[in-house]
Amino acid sequence: MRPSVILQLALVACTNALPVRRRLTGFNKSFIRSHPRFIPRDISPSLLESLSAFTVPSSSMPAATASASSATSSATFTTVPPTSSISLSALSFQPTTSSIHVAAADTSVSVASTSTLPPASAPSAPPSPSNRTQKFVIAHHIVGNTFPYTLDNWASDIALAHANGVDGFALNVGSDSWQPGQVANAYQAASQSGTNFKLFLSFDMSALPCAGPNDAATLRSYITTYAKHPNQLIYKGRVFASTFSGESCTFGQSSSVAGWSSQFTQHPDLSGQNAVWFVPAFFVDPNTFGTFNNVMDGVLNWNSGWPVQLTTNTANSVLASVGASLSSIVSSITNTVSNTLSQFVNGTTSDTQFIDGLNKMPSNGEKRSYMAAVSPWFFTHYSPQTFNKNFIYYTDSHLYPTRWESLMDTRDQIDLVEIATWNDYGESHYIGPIEGAQPNSQAWTDGMDHTGWLDMTKYYAEAFKAGAYPPVTKDKLYMWSRPHSRDANAPDPVGKPSNFQLTEDTVWVVAMTTAPATVTLATSDSNTQTFNVPAGANKLSVPISAGGFMHGTIQRGGQMVVDLKPEDFTFEGSPGTYNYNAFVAFAGANS
Repeated sequence: MRPSVILQLALVACTNALPVRRRLTGFNKSFIRSHPRFIPRDISPSLLESLSAFTVPSSSMPAATASASSATSSATFTTVPPTSSISLSALSFQPTTSSIHVAAADTSVSVASTSTLPPASAPSAPPSPSNRTQKFVIAHHIVGNTFPYTLDNWASDIALAHANGVDGFALNVGSDSWQPGQVANAYQAASQSGTNFKLFLSFDMSALPCAGPNDAATLRSYITTYAKHPNQLIYKGRVFASTFSGESCTFGQSSSVAGWSSQFTQHPDLSGQNAVWFVPAFFVDPNTFGTFNNVMDGVLNWNSGWPVQLTTNTANSVLASVGASLSSIVSSITNTVSNTLSQFVNGTTSDTQFIDGLNKMPSNGEKRSYMAAVSPWFFTHYSPQTFNKNFIYYTDSHLYPTRWESLMDTRDQIDLVEIATWNDYGESHYIGPIEGAQPNSQAWTDGMDHTGWLDMTKYYAEAFKAGAYPPVTKDKLYMWSRPHSRDANAPDPVGKPSNFQLTEDTVWVVAMTTAPATVTLATSDSNTQTFNVPAGANKLSVPISAGGFMHGTIQRGGQMVVDLKPEDFTFEGSPGTYNYNAFVAFAGANS
């Protein structure tokens, strides 16, 4: 094993596991109320600058060879609705019995990077006894983006999610009068699906009022309406429920703790069969979880889906330690930049802090639940006249599959995983098809299909739930990239998003192979690179420049197995508007 060279690096202590001071956006509330398709999502943290560190362990890595048309270099593998208001009280169901010291980046020139999970044929130990509790993979579904949905739309979403390893939807509910009707449609579609697909309410407290007792009564009505529904997620004998935010809600009481306790979790309405297992996404310091003892049965760590602590300023501070910066253009330094920033994607510090916070809470007779987040992307581009949200989170370095790998490494301590999201088009982290009612995000969402990530989800979701990576049974190729260069200029009055400098002009690739194969990637006629990969899920990347395209193939035994070249993608040098969303393409053998 080659020892790692350890660097002391400055980071930001306010990760998603530390107190988050929520930055109020400048959206106009009356504008939002008159546009029911808009969902106010305010999750950009104001970061506190101080020091933190984590250690990335070194590992032995079997060598592989990558070749290019212009050079040969060494690469490494790392093994590892209705429009009318609907009364909730009018709906009822019958009971049912089913119920970061960062390891210094290697400065050797590498024209591309590649890594792979353990080969599919590698033996895996059975889950330990602590792992035998059922694990769930849930997708966050924003009801506020479903205004035109019919029952068939819900049925299609449920069938598609279920076929790709998703166990249920967290129904993000806001304040629009039509949303209860769509929630009812979702439950009806689930009951008619012929599956055990689960649903639960996730109250969006950035949209729902929570100043008085009547506001809490609305939440309780949702719970009691669906508590006995056969597709409601029942967890540890109780009705599972969650939130987005809500840590400041008082419901007319003296504090948020008193409000949530007396008006929700401990309210007489929510007893017996209506008792809740409450796992909110409260944006508070994990060290204060104990104050929510009679409120929280667990926690959803929403911001764990992205390395939110990594900003342009943070990155440049870190990179200065290795003589680099985000504007580096020398190839060897560019490789250092990429390898250094990728360490942020691998981190699980936030997960550990949240889990520790739960473990320090007084015992309530049950192990409290930790729900981690996983997300493929984040870009939002709203002007000051609308939501005033124009920023990205770092999502390069194969964020989605890499986060899944981290969840596998720590699955003993993770009870549920929530995918952010199924359909949040405004923040570009959807894995479902683009349908329903977009929140004025068409400029950066239309034509930017993400269902390749949904198809990829099945492999990782099955691995997380089983405790072992499944064999790859069909060769597949997934490729994604932004539609234009990082430094491109556009006549866009909204301007470039904050932290755009973190991005790379790269095509990110995952090749899932049933047996050893040769993968060839090209982004221009003069940039073609070939990799010999083992069986399993192989993470590759290749640079791209203006005018470039995506083209990838998998070959075995001289035969073409997969050939993927999306004709509707060109990497632009002079875009009309700024778009840091991802274009995702995928293909399987014989497809």
